[in-house]
Amino acid sequence: MSRNATISRKTSETAIELMLDLDGTGHTEIATGIGFFDHMLTAFGRHSMIDLDVRAEGDLHIDAHHTIEDVGIVLGQAIREALGDKRGVTRFGFAAVPMDEALCEAVIDLSGRGFLAFNVAFERPMLGDMDTQLVQEFFQALAANGQFALHVNQRAGHNAHHVAEAAFKAVARALRMAVEPDARAAGAVPSTKGVL
Repeated sequence: MSRNATISRKTSETAIELMLDLDGTGHTEIATGIGFFDHMLTAFGRHSMIDLDVRAEGDLHIDAHHTIEDVGIVLGQAIREALGDKRGVTRFGFAAVPMDEALCEAVIDLSGRGFLAFNVAFERPMLGDMDTQLVQEFFQALAANGQFALHVNQRAGHNAHHVAEAAFKAVARALRMAVEPDARAAGAVPSTKGVL
């Protein structure tokens, strides 16, 4: 069964086209108009092994907020659609990723309930043309629309670029583990409720 999705979203603030394949090789084609965000999404695709094609146009003359949040919304929706009823998936995923002096960990539960706990601090307000506050906004939109619980914790680090990159890579690695088929599950939904 293919686990892919294509989502389009158009508002007065953004226009987004996104395609993904959960069982890909990490190939990405990213164009959001926000250089640092493109860099993070490329790393996200590579380390989650999700093929990801994102085309976004937003009101960048205002700032990057709407574009980054809306990409998070659409990516979360696409993950949820591609997972279907979640039969046979591992469900839980975790990863700790170092980036030089920085260390971030991420833990995911494909619970069907969107929740974000974000304990990451940035020592400077901007990374290129991206406000560091938007890292949390992206993950909030991702978890809410993907309908999964996501905890992101910073264990060390002061270089804002390194901290952000460690966070994106940790979430990617945790997601890769959570969506992976569990050979022992025999196609069952990984919940005592029988549904996620």
